[in-house]
Amino acid sequence: MATDNLNSMPCNLEAEQYVLGTIIFDNNCMADIVSSLKTDEFYFERNRLIYAAMLDISNRAEPIDFITLKSQLGMNFDVVGGIEYLTKIRLMVSTTSNLKYHIKIIKDKAVLRKLINAGGDIASICYEQKDDISVILGIAESKIYDILQNKTTNDLTHIKEVLAENLANYEEMFQNKRKITGVPSGFKLLDNKTTGFQPTDLILIAARPAMGKTSFALNIATNAALRGNVPVAVFSLEMSKEQLTNRILCSEAYISNEKMKLAELDHEDMAKLASSINELSQAPIYIDDTAGITVSEIKAKCRRLKLKGQLGLVVIDYLQLIQGNSRESRQNEVGENSRLLKIMAKELNVPVICLSQLSRAPEQRTDHRPMLSDLRDSGSIEQDADMVMFLYRDDYYNPGSEKQNISECIIAKFRNGSVGTIELGWRGEFTRFTNLEPNR
Repeated sequence: MATDNLNSMPCNLEAEQYVLGTIIFDNNCMADIVSSLKTDEFYFERNRLIYAAMLDISNRAEPIDFITLKSQLGMNFDVVGGIEYLTKIRLMVSTTSNLKYHIKIIKDKAVLRKLINAGGDIASICYEQKDDISVILGIAESKIYDILQNKTTNDLTHIKEVLAENLANYEEMFQNKRKITGVPSGFKLLDNKTTGFQPTDLILIAARPAMGKTSFALNIATNAALRGNVPVAVFSLEMSKEQLTNRILCSEAYISNEKMKLAELDHEDMAKLASSINELSQAPIYIDDTAGITVSEIKAKCRRLKLKGQLGLVVIDYLQLIQGNSRESRQNEVGENSRLLKIMAKELNVPVICLSQLSRAPEQRTDHRPMLSDLRDSGSIEQDADMVMFLYRDDYYNPGSEKQNISECIIAKFRNGSVGTIELGWRGEFTRFTNLEPNR
């Protein structure tokens, strides 16, 4: 085997050897090490091969010793240095008391190597000067963010690792009888159907004007923050943060927007207002009303919240107002933004709810209920979204309708479930959607 080059990148050979020797010395340490170290955090090839072999042996619940390692390594046994090297690292360890210290050394060196690689990539992009400055800044910030989040860049993951993670989730669900696995919307029928909004999902809410799509999104955001204790970031590209906050307040306090505008509040209204202000002031809701914001800027602001542990849901109002980088048609620009939002949801590992306009097609049909083909500006929106929900109120088009103050939430696309329609109550004076009682 070629001599390891100790000066090529930040690394610590002794720390890696100590950790591997500790595993042979005491197999019980494996659980703590597996939860802390990944294979690619070992710098030296022979140590990576040995650690990977140890993982495989551990997954079979077999003891990790010279015999099982020789069998597992196979042709690589001589490559790593054979029994001589394994004996050497085993004899380095007489106690496990310093294990955490050596694990930290390995992880710190791995972070330094990632920073060096990221710095080289960022420098190359800057020298090339091919992209817009906002794109370059977004790429640079993304690379640093991934390192801060301890994200790996493995190309492929074996299914056994994913199954192990899922099994832990299934066991928790079974033990706690937990039905809602994602971010709750606060609407029982919707949550029962979706089990909550899942991390990495892009959820599209679309409707014609006056159907209440902004109100619906704000209701979900408020329910998640107040009743689910989920930190929410709301990006309003149309309304100011003052207008948005006022709408949320009226909705929570059940106070008419008209009464608020005209300052026609009685003592009861003032008491409800004070109570709601106190409650909302404690809620983890963050509002940004920057006009003409780009997806890159949204992502950057969300990353900062995520690093502080203050991000569980993103709400954007609305897609067609997001500034794009494309110099081509508006349709291509909207399509590019929807694709970037899906990528953002995956990178941040949170659900992203984005509002969207519809074309005028529903107005020209006898049945005004929206369809997927009505999504405005880009057909790629439908492809990028994991879930598409339409809002429709029959009493808006048919004043004599039996469904007074009832809104249909039409799930037209659901990548991880079945489509269907859920009915919600609508209190227009409070811009609030509600759960319907069984007897209406």
